[in-house]
Amino acid sequence: MGQAAIVYGLPRRRWYLPSAVIAELDPEAGGGRGRPRRTVRDWAVDFGCFTLAALIALTAKTTVGDDGQTPTWLATVDLVLGVLACAAVWLRRRWPLGLALAMIPVGMVSLTAGGAALVSLFTVAVHRPFRYAAWISGTQLAIMPLVSWLRPDPDTPYLVDVVAGLLLTATAVGWGLFVRSKRQLMLSLRDGARRAETEAALRAEQAQRLAREAMAREMHDVLAHRLTLLSVHAGALEFRPDAPREEIARAAGVIRESAHDALQDLREIIGVLRAGDGEEAGRPQPTLSALDALVAECGEAGMRVVLDHQVADASAVPASVGRTAYRIAQEALTNARKHAPGSEVTLSVTGTPGDGLTVTVRNPAPPGEVPHVPGSGQGLIGLTERATLAGGSLDHGTTGDGGFRVRAWLPWPAPGAEQVAGSLR
Repeated sequence: MGQAAIVYGLPRRRWYLPSAVIAELDPEAGGGRGRPRRTVRDWAVDFGCFTLAALIALTAKTTVGDDGQTPTWLATVDLVLGVLACAAVWLRRRWPLGLALAMIPVGMVSLTAGGAALVSLFTVAVHRPFRYAAWISGTQLAIMPLVSWLRPDPDTPYLVDVVAGLLLTATAVGWGLFVRSKRQLMLSLRDGARRAETEAALRAEQAQRLAREAMAREMHDVLAHRLTLLSVHAGALEFRPDAPREEIARAAGVIRESAHDALQDLREIIGVLRAGDGEEAGRPQPTLSALDALVAECGEAGMRVVLDHQVADASAVPASVGRTAYRIAQEALTNARKHAPGSEVTLSVTGTPGDGLTVTVRNPAPPGEVPHVPGSGQGLIGLTERATLAGGSLDHGTTGDGGFRVRAWLPWPAPGAEQVAGSLR
């Protein structure tokens, strides 16, 4: 596994991760008490650091014991401090800053503690902000020429000794900063992945919400039309119980057919909800070519509708635009049937490619008293939203003769414009 295996969370095999990274990825890794336990990787790295400090101490001990200029007591103190400094390397994770500060005065007395001082400086650069490593390394570099002058190496020139110490210090700080930046990159990738997952979940939730809203509008448009037919014919049977037998039979037949169609439409919508991704259920959705059947159905229900269809080729209208126009006309006719019973309704459809498609439904003032229908105005709000989602507009209001008019404009791009838009994408 690489970095991609840990940006989405902690993998099962965490032995190769630093405990500091585990603490960032999983704050409860340590049980909520203190630091998390060292991993196998931590033990391996700590052992390597201890070995490096010990090797540098052994090299320095050889120099201190063979120069013939260092007093015996100072060589003994140097050796004891070097051993203690190497042992303190195992505490570098718990107290990195304290260990690095302690190594400054120890390094002035003990040459064998130089390796432990480099390891502590590397640890500060990894686990603490850069300013701490800068102050400590700057202090060490400032006193390094003095230590080299007080305790010179007989086999190495003074300038070479100072430059070597400077390079070792810069290497420790640079390597520590590299490790720290790599860990920060790892954590930033994890945070970015989490944000991407959250945004994807929000987008999926929004898509589901929009799909539910679209389905609710579809159910409203379809069922409202069917149920209005049921209401009209049921009301006719209620107020005219003495109607001829033929009219009663015809009204009952319309009620039966409307109820059957409403159930069928409801089954199709539920089937769409139950269908999997990429599947389609139910019969094809009506488009602009189905307006004649819609007007005929309204005529069978006793409604007078005049269709003014001025679109030369209804099949040339895009399916999405034609479906939206059909639903707008259907809902507008349903509203006219409910709020203006007995009035003659005019349905006008005009438009050309490039200029857009215009659907107008107009009815005069009803001849009698206008009945009160619960939920008035909700259908017009749905029509406005449907037209806006299609990229068009819808306006409605009363006319000068007391009637009502609904006018919708929908975009109908020219074939050339569609090709240009596709090429630009």
